Amino acid sequence: MKALVLAGGTGSRLRPFTHTRAKQLLPIANKPVVGYALQAVADAGIEEAGVVVGGHADDIRRALGDGSAFGVRITYLHQSRPLGLAHAVAIARDFLGDDDFLLYLGDNYLEEGVGGFVRRAAAGGDAARLLLTPVPDPTAFGVAEVDDTGLVRRLEEKPERPRSDLALIGVYAFSPAVHEAVRAIRPSGRGELEITHAVQWMIDQGLSVRAETTTRPWRDTGSVDDMLEANRHVLDRMEGRIDGKVDPHSVLVGRVRVAEGAVVRGSHIVGPVMIGAGTVVSNSVVGPYTAIAEDCRIEDSTIGYSVLLQGACVEGAPRIEQSLIGREAVVAAAPRLPSAHRLVIGDHSKVQLTS
Repeated sequence: MKALVLAGGTGSRLRPFTHTRAKQLLPIANKPVVGYALQAVADAGIEEAGVVVGGHADDIRRALGDGSAFGVRITYLHQSRPLGLAHAVAIARDFLGDDDFLLYLGDNYLEEGVGGFVRRAAAGGDAARLLLTPVPDPTAFGVAEVDDTGLVRRLEEKPERPRSDLALIGVYAFSPAVHEAVRAIRPSGRGELEITHAVQWMIDQGLSVRAETTTRPWRDTGSVDDMLEANRHVLDRMEGRIDGKVDPHSVLVGRVRVAEGAVVRGSHIVGPVMIGAGTVVSNSVVGPYTAIAEDCRIEDSTIGYSVLLQGACVEGAPRIEQSLIGREAVVAAAPRLPSAHRLVIGDHSKVQLTS
């Protein structure tokens, strides 16, 4: 089995971050989101991965390399525009050949991985297998209607009146039969080749499409809130480790990871917290659930439940929470201005000023 990992979307909900980098490279616990997808692929025993890239292709190639750091061999596949998941399958046709494959959205975080899903798909003999999860608002997702035996009877994309609460979460296993389905469908109203239409075509042709459901933590990291929540899940499973320098005037509570080359001075760190190489934290309170990337500077500040990207600087901040701070960004206290009043007062007015 091969894997097809999608990393070409625009990430409009994560602007302005995605104006300058791929959303799949935004970090969860100081590791790119797409890195978790590739690690899950490797842990499932899949050795070859096609990575579909778009406008930020060079950045993704630099970050992922040949895939050896994740235990896979990567072939890069260029998608000129984000024209749908089924379009990504179409441009990967030569790479996929006649192999079964796992389709994995590269901005998804799935805590349990996909090893069990891949094994059951390989043993099941179905034309397709879908991974679903119950959600409180199915109208925002592709939704599957599943019978008592686990066979999928109908798929709908963001339905006004959902037939179930089971949402597609961006993990699919396909046999080569999907290629005929992709050729058979036409672009949707938004101009994309929808993978839900291809799967529905397979169902309509009498092919076996089976679903399984997970209730383990899953996040489509397409928004800041989802990024922070995924970061929290990963940090919850982290073990503490001190490889950098922590002075005797600092207090570390709980699971804190200080990378080699990082420095903590006169600070109070409440885990889980991850501090990247080259970062300096001084006279500050950090945590919990905070990931600080490489080469950042935190001084005279308090910050928690947040993610800081490489080179960010926070100085004199009284309290920052639930924030995503970009690369080389600077957050600093505003200068205090002398107290003064500027008035334009009409005739016969009366004004009272407090000191």
